[in-house]
Amino acid sequence: MTAALFSLALDLAQGMALVKILVAVLMVVGLSLLAEHVSPRIAGVVSGYPLGAAISLFFIGYDLGPEFAARSAVYTAAGLAATQAFAAAYFLASWRMNGRPRLPAVLISTVVGLAGFFAVALAMHPLRVGLLAAGLLALGSILFFDRLLRNLTDAGIQNRVRTGPGIIITRALAAAVFIILVTSTARLVGPGWAGLFSAFPITMLPLIVIVHWTYRTEHVHTIIKNVPRGIGALAVYTLTVSLLYPRIGIYWGTLAAYAGATIYLVLLVQGGKPRVP
Repeated sequence: MTAALFSLALDLAQGMALVKILVAVLMVVGLSLLAEHVSPRIAGVVSGYPLGAAISLFFIGYDLGPEFAARSAVYTAAGLAATQAFAAAYFLASWRMNGRPRLPAVLISTVVGLAGFFAVALAMHPLRVGLLAAGLLALGSILFFDRLLRNLTDAGIQNRVRTGPGIIITRALAAAVFIILVTSTARLVGPGWAGLFSAFPITMLPLIVIVHWTYRTEHVHTIIKNVPRGIGALAVYTLTVSLLYPRIGIYWGTLAAYAGATIYLVLLVQGGKPRVP
């Protein structure tokens, strides 16, 4: 714990923590506004874009070296199964709690979702996975959860609430805290756990909690339904990071990984390939 606190203090001194917080604010606020002003379906797809995980892996590479980050990225790709387990568990809990008072419904859904994530992450942690196995785990989990959730109905937000400074701050705080914790504890837990924690739904969690609190359960389910297809962008990103960080460094490697993820997401949103069957 002392080492983790020292690591956080060092990050603050270097200005890294401030960068992580500012980027987290932009991510969460942007996704929540996208859900409100475009559609929850698009927000669900875009929530799979490499945002929180990309930042975590970049700063892991910045602090601990590209080889450490590349190995962590393999576990991040495998950990996408845990990310989707969070979404599926949140869906099941929110479905069972539909019609109940808002506060217990959101709290219980969040706890069950987190339990789903950590249950799968704990089961995966002892596994020693390589790049190929991580890719297969990511693809298999995307196919599985897409089929599990594909019959949910897409619901649009008709009556938007006015977004004030208080709501924006609330939407950003949780993501910022988790980003700092993931990168600050990477020195203690090794690349396996660091990679799995990089797959934590840093932006998805505050996004669906805010939408669940502000709107209806159906809007949350629309976001969750579209997570598996969108999360393919994160699979492309992490596998590219694993391949390229040791070869071309974290800066060019990040640029190349974002290019691949962006191409995937654009094709998906436009209705082209790749598309999950």
